[in-house]
Amino acid sequence: MAKPNYSFEKRQRELLKKKKKEEKAAKKASGELEEMNPNDAMRSLIGDDAPAAEEPAGNAPPQP
Repeated sequence: MAKPNYSFEKRQRELLKKKKKEEKAAKKASGELEEMNPNDAMRSLIGDDAPAAEEPAGNAPPQP
């Protein structure tokens, strides 16, 4: 009878765990970007720490 190759089985389990961990990290990263507004998401991707431009006056209450 053939002897079981425990090293191979262990390596396969480790590869499966690594794959699942990477998929989970990718899902988490994409989920964080979806929660941000598009401008913040783009800044985080390109690494721009410059302050955001002022929002249009249409969103501000009218000044007396």
